Amino acid sequence: MSSRLESLSPPPLKRRRVSPATTSSALPIPPRRSTLQPKAQNLRIYSWNINGIAPYLDAQPAITTFFPTSSSTQRKTKPSTYPCLRACLHRWSYPHIILLQEIKIAPSDTSSLASLRRTINTPLSNDDSASTSSRLYDAHFCLPRDKHNATGFGGKVYGVCTIIRRDIAPSTTKTVDWDLEGRVLITELPDHGTVVVNVYAVNGTTNPYRDPANGKVIGDRHMRKRRFHAELRDECARYEGQGWGVLVAGDLNVAQTKADSWPELRVGKEHVRNRVDFKECFMGGRKEEGLGMRDTFREVRGEERKFTYRPRGRVWGEGMDRVDLILASQGVRVRDADILDEEMERGKSDHVPLWVQIEAGDGDRRGMEEGKREVEFTAGGQERGEDEAD
Repeated sequence: MSSRLESLSPPPLKRRRVSPATTSSALPIPPRRSTLQPKAQNLRIYSWNINGIAPYLDAQPAITTFFPTSSSTQRKTKPSTYPCLRACLHRWSYPHIILLQEIKIAPSDTSSLASLRRTINTPLSNDDSASTSSRLYDAHFCLPRDKHNATGFGGKVYGVCTIIRRDIAPSTTKTVDWDLEGRVLITELPDHGTVVVNVYAVNGTTNPYRDPANGKVIGDRHMRKRRFHAELRDECARYEGQGWGVLVAGDLNVAQTKADSWPELRVGKEHVRNRVDFKECFMGGRKEEGLGMRDTFREVRGEERKFTYRPRGRVWGEGMDRVDLILASQGVRVRDADILDEEMERGKSDHVPLWVQIEAGDGDRRGMEEGKREVEFTAGGQERGEDEAD
């Protein structure tokens, strides 16, 4: 079981409120080093493009499953195989943080929001106790609010959810003002010196992208994808400049190399451009324009071939890509990482989960100790572009 970290926390900061979370226009500064060091704690973080949360809500076993049978033996449900989100938490041994993408909940659908919160905290059987904080969770959401680019299916598109175990040190979740499609949710863990960014990146297509203010077509989704890269890069750079360790996790909608796709990478001028742009923004060295982040799966597993996108309607293994990633800044110590590349883990989605275990201490405080690192990126990013699979 995890124990709460003993550390000094900064006083709460006033932030401009938006619904359902605050934007990150002003970055809080993690606490400076002191003689009282926070205890290191290994955090397990899972990420999954669930492709619609509805099938995983409020799946409760029949009450008769808890009654003794005629042979006086008690039948119990099997949380490891029961098809609801709580069963996933049980199967994964109750991770500290779960990042879900493409939850497809309309902003007005308060019933589904309540159902999700109820599902993740409802025991499945006598073996599944929700009486301790290590098995209780809080859920935070970033839902689409763009009236011109996120309107399909009655608003049930995109959306991300961050689920945090209650025994984790105090955290703050925030949205960003440059994302109106429900794609980015930031969780600050000040006692760990770590920021976890839940991302559902844009899929690059030739579909039109409209100005969120007036609905005028100003480009295509390839353009918007690259702009999204730049804005996310700048957001991460500002946190790094303040001394935070940064973890970017989710469906990035980019397969980086031939080893990440089967039978082949997406081709076409714009897809190639999007791939190069992604690498320049996030994987380039610090002396260049990029952040110099590390691909945690490759760092731990080398050239092992596993994939995260497993499309439905095909025989398992006929076409696949590793487009879901967990990227870590230099201040994050990675202990382990993997992909649950199994048909059972895909469930009703077309993606499988991935996870990372990090040694969370007080982050990378070089920026605090050596002076704030100069960040030359323009606030909000320059015109670049983007690439994702809606």
